[in-house]
Amino acid sequence: MDIQGQAALVTGGGSGLGAETARRLARRGAKVAVLDVNGAGAESVCNEIRAAGGFAIAAPCDVTSPDSVAAALDTAHEAHGTARILMNIAGIGTARRVVGKDGSPMPLDDFRRVVEVNLIGTFNVIRLAAAAMIKLEPLADGERGVIVCTASVAAFDGQVGQEAYAASKGGVVSMTLPLARDLAQFGVRAVTIAPGLFLTPLMHQLPQEVQESLAASIPFPKRLGKPEEFAHLACAIVENTTLNGEVIRLDGALRMAPR
Repeated sequence: MDIQGQAALVTGGGSGLGAETARRLARRGAKVAVLDVNGAGAESVCNEIRAAGGFAIAAPCDVTSPDSVAAALDTAHEAHGTARILMNIAGIGTARRVVGKDGSPMPLDDFRRVVEVNLIGTFNVIRLAAAAMIKLEPLADGERGVIVCTASVAAFDGQVGQEAYAASKGGVVSMTLPLARDLAQFGVRAVTIAPGLFLTPLMHQLPQEVQESLAASIPFPKRLGKPEEFAHLACAIVENTTLNGEVIRLDGALRMAPR
């Protein structure tokens, strides 16, 4: 699919990987709707895009809420039309052992919240965006849309304390192929990126020596991933119609140790 002129949705677009993906889509000529629970962050990214001559609109959005997502999609549709591109990047992370040092079990609500945002929230946006996508006229090759989801290498080699996060991202990984098969009849593709260690705002908060230690665990390149590298792959997926039903690790050959 040619990105130029297409309407795109980016969840989690107010910061980190989502913000960089929104910027890159806009530079490639897409009309971008930035969806984020942090409305101020979304608006800041949109202001930056517009200042550079791009098209962007901010839509505050809680991916776990059907009403919130529906309202955000309505806002995006009114501004740019129905989106053919969905970038599902919104997510949260946590690290908490099943049984804490004091012997108390992990609160069930902590586990539930991560799954609710990362897995159920991802599907919530997909189901509503896909219902609109399939009504679009097909492009020359029969394609109507493309959905890119975000998992994590934790889906494959989660570390101690990552039970909730790994389970949520593993669900996104497992959902990718049936999504692609389900939506194939409409010409809508589904692909997932599983990033490794990336230099996100959360990573920036860690001491420099901790960042360097994490980077040293990556075979090559021996550095943290750059958000623009994630965004580059996300856009390449949109442009390569044969990519479908696949999960792509973007991790420099990293395999996470148990801790």
